[in-house]
Formats: sequence, structure tokens, C-alpha cells
Amino acid sequence: MSDCGKSAAIMAGMKASLLTLDEVLGALSAVGGRVLCGDTGKFCFTSVETDSRNVVPGTLFVPLVGEFRDGHAFVAQALEKGASVVFVSRDDGDVLAAAEKYPGAVLIHCGNTMRALQLAAGAYVGKFPALLRCSVTGSSGKTTTKELCASILSQKYKVVANPGNFNSETGLPLSVFRIRGGDELGLFEMGMNRVDEIGEIASVFRPNYAVITNIGTAHIGILGSRENIAREKRKIFSYMDGDGVAVIPAADDFADFLAEGVRGKVVRYGLGVNPRIALVADEGLSGTVFSVDGVEMRLALPGRYNFLDALGAVSLALELGLTAEQIKKGIEAVGVLGGRSEIVRGRFTVLKDCYNANPDSMEKAVELCSSVEFDGRKIFVLGDMLELGAESEAAHRALGRLVSESGADAAVFVGDESGFSYEECAASGRVPCVFVRGRDEKSISAAAEALLSFAADGDFVLLKGSRGIGLERILPLVGM
Repeated sequence: MSDCGKSAAIMAGMKASLLTLDEVLGALSAVGGRVLCGDTGKFCFTSVETDSRNVVPGTLFVPLVGEFRDGHAFVAQALEKGASVVFVSRDDGDVLAAAEKYPGAVLIHCGNTMRALQLAAGAYVGKFPALLRCSVTGSSGKTTTKELCASILSQKYKVVANPGNFNSETGLPLSVFRIRGGDELGLFEMGMNRVDEIGEIASVFRPNYAVITNIGTAHIGILGSRENIAREKRKIFSYMDGDGVAVIPAADDFADFLAEGVRGKVVRYGLGVNPRIALVADEGLSGTVFSVDGVEMRLALPGRYNFLDALGAVSLALELGLTAEQIKKGIEAVGVLGGRSEIVRGRFTVLKDCYNANPDSMEKAVELCSSVEFDGRKIFVLGDMLELGAESEAAHRALGRLVSESGADAAVFVGDESGFSYEECAASGRVPCVFVRGRDEKSISAAAEALLSFAADGDFVLLKGSRGIGLERILPLVGM
């Protein structure tokens, strides 16, 4: 055995395997799981990865097969770095040659490595029957809501949550392997980019408590309609039993649809819905003051939409038995979430929201910035809203009209589809505006120059667009 193979065996032997070989083979029976080769007597893995660069001794490596890349090309690299178990859907010469060099590693053949990862993750979750299983989904605001839930619920429970937005068909299964015996509550965000992705990952974690933030138009280009989006999102409730709780936004026009067929308690949340929760003051960019059972607390995140996300988190917390004092401590521990509604102060005051953009979140951001009282001028720098498909032109034109009526002093539109926004805004003649095509470094530099042509020190800037546009790159170019 090579030195790497020895270190893998030694490292794996130091801790109990996350799953036994029998548990893995039982879980993978649906995809024809069988041992291809290796020393099954030393079967053990203590971490799980799909990226060979992150493999350490004792890792289960799962090579995923995508449209443009086949992870099997990295099996040899993973074994060299100490992978002790590998799922494969190929047993050709390259894979077997790599395995021969590391006979201590166990290779398990299955029909589909992605599904095998999900099945193994589901089996792992099943080892923690006492764990409170909570999830969050929605068209926008789900990561913010998840982070708020985590901060609040950790005041009573030992919480394990997925990092960042590891919420996809691969991200969630990888995340649940973070659960350990001392954890009392698992909190996992669920996202989607295709039909039945929520259904698949819900089958992994099987949440018994779940929050839906809203039904908007994110990914409408993939799913075709908001009704289809709502149908997919409500699959998060599919594994709920009679003791479960479904937390649903009361003002959403799909609220009744989401509640249909829920096995468990349905809790609706929103402004003025729960008499235990009251709005005290909207402090604009400084956040929102509200009370729970008469206890006042301040949410630092600005905007009505962030407050609504907080109401979802608070509603879940109340169902899980937290006191108002615990909720206050959790709410006030939440600071700025990277890239989401972040206030950056310098020569300008900037609301930086460059992580995500769809028609719903863009409308909310524009409305917030329009309503905020500010001594200086207001300049909006807005990037493309991606993944809207056939709805893209209409959505971007609607945004342009919204900006033209927003009271902004100027606007800079950046990207490709944003040209439609520019056309509508320019046609109104109410808001001076420019359009910068593209998203490369040259385009970002041009957008920074356009911003500087409008803005003076002390002005307010809204910076919002989809993550793929990368509008945050503008800030260092304008001295922020």
C-alpha cells in the first residue's frame, strides 16, 4: 500500500465511519450499489466530498457526471490524496488502474453517483431520529431566513446548518453529513434549478418543520409559471407528519395552494397576522424595530422584505418553544449577510445587494431605496436578472418602468438584458440613465465611470443584480 493509502487507513481508523458498509450498500440498493474492489475489512469514511481538491485522508469521494465534466477523471487524484471510499458509475480501465494503486480504498459501483450521494445522505440522516429537522425554501430570501432561523434557534438548541447556500441537489446531501450526535436541531436550506429538485432533496432530509418565504419568479424560465414554482416549493412539506409545522407567508397569493394537503399544523405569518408580534418602527437603512410578546428588538437588516423574512423565522421559533427574550437575542446577533442588503459607508452610502436578483427582489430593493429619506442624491446601479427565460424581456422592461417612477436621480443599467430596462426608463424622460452592455472587466469599468458621472460624495447608491453580473466589482473602482 502507498504512503497515501496507509495514511487514509490510519486516519479513517481513528474515528467511527459515518456509515458502515452494510448501511451504504443498503441505501444504494436502489441504484445497484455493489463493491467493485478494495479492502472492505477497513471500510471507513469520516467526510464526504464531490470536489477532489477538498479530499483529505478518510474521505468518501463522489465523482459527479455533468454535461461538460465527468468527475471520474479525478478519481486517481482523490485516491492519491487519501480518499478511503469512492462511488463510481464507471468501471473502465482508468478507474480500475487508479484503484489498483490504492487497494486499501473501497470502490462502490452504482448506476448514478448523484443519486447514490443523495441515498447515502438520507441513510445518514436516518441515524439521528431525535433530531428536529427544519428547512427553508422560497423564490427569494431563503438564505437570509435560514441565517435568521439559525441565530434565533441556537439560543435554545444546538443547531447544525448548511453553510452559505449549500442548498442544491449536491449541496444539501453534502451538508447533512455535518450532523453529529450532539446536535439537537438540523436547519437546511433547499433551493432548486429544475423540476423536482426540491422533492429529491426533501427525500434526503425529510423536514418536519419548514418555512416558505414566497412564491416569486426566480427560475420561471425553467419552470414556466409561478404555479409550477409553487407546486415545486410545497414539496418541502412532503415528508411532514402530523406533528410537523408548515410556515407559510400569509400575503402570498399562493398561500392557500401551499397549505393544501399539509400533514401537520399550518402557521401563516406576515404583517399584522400574529397578535404576539408587532411592528414598532421602520428605521429605513438602519433596520426595523418590532416586538414579540411586548419585548422590543431591532433587526439590523434594512427593508420590509427582510422584516418579512424575520417574521417567518420568528414564527418558526415560537412554534419550537423559544421565548421572546431568546428571539431578541438571536435577532440582534444577526449582522450583515455577505452580499445581501449590506450597507457600505464611505464617500457614498451604498446598499450592496449583489448576490441574487429576480423581479420580486429587485422590486423590493427599488421600493426600499425609493422610500428611504436621504439628504444626497439617489443613484441606482442595476444588473441583469438571470435565468428568466422567455419572461426576461418583459421583466426587465417592467423594471425600467419601475425605476422611471421611483424618484431616483439617475440610473445605470449593466449587462445584456438590462438594455430593455434602459429603453423603458429612458423613454419616460424622468430619470437620467445610461446602459453599459456586458459583464466583463471592461464593462464593469465603464459602469463605474457612469456612476461617477452621476454621483457626488455623500450620495446614496443602490447596487443590485444577479450574482453572475458581479456588480460588487464596481466599488473599488469608485473609491469604496
